[in-house]
Amino acid sequence: MEEDYFPLEKLIEGANGSIYKLTILAAKRALQLVDGDKPLIDKPDSKPLENALREVAEKKIRVKEKKNS
Repeated sequence: MEEDYFPLEKLIEGANGSIYKLTILAAKRALQLVDGDKPLIDKPDSKPLENALREVAEKKIRVKEKKNS
């Protein structure tokens, strides 16, 4: 049975420990899914935001930090 929730600790790991970065990551990915991108998870849901959060939880996507030069 699939989880009906996403553990916050697991999600924040994919956003380098920041709830704010997680929010932006999930929102941007959900928009990509709405625009036609294929989900990176095995059993996608009909809701793009849930798919985006599941991708973060399953470590399919994460925040990429910019390197200061």
